[in-house]
Amino acid sequence: MVFPLLRKEQPMSDYCAFSKDHTCFNWIDYQLTRQELEEATDLCHGNWIEIEHLRDYIEVLQAILKEHGIEIPPE
Repeated sequence: MVFPLLRKEQPMSDYCAFSKDHTCFNWIDYQLTRQELEEATDLCHGNWIEIEHLRDYIEVLQAILKEHGIEIPPE
């Protein structure tokens, strides 16, 4: 006997037959988590751009220091 996978055929929706107002709490959690992940991705991307800019700036400053014979202090 083969049992069909109902989950594969029916994607997650916001309807719940077991709730008084038919609101699916798993759907609400999914939506909130997805929104938080999108915000985190945007923040990480912005931070990475700033880090790359600062690294380039440091490299330029170190090159100027070396050019003038000034020792670069340790980190």
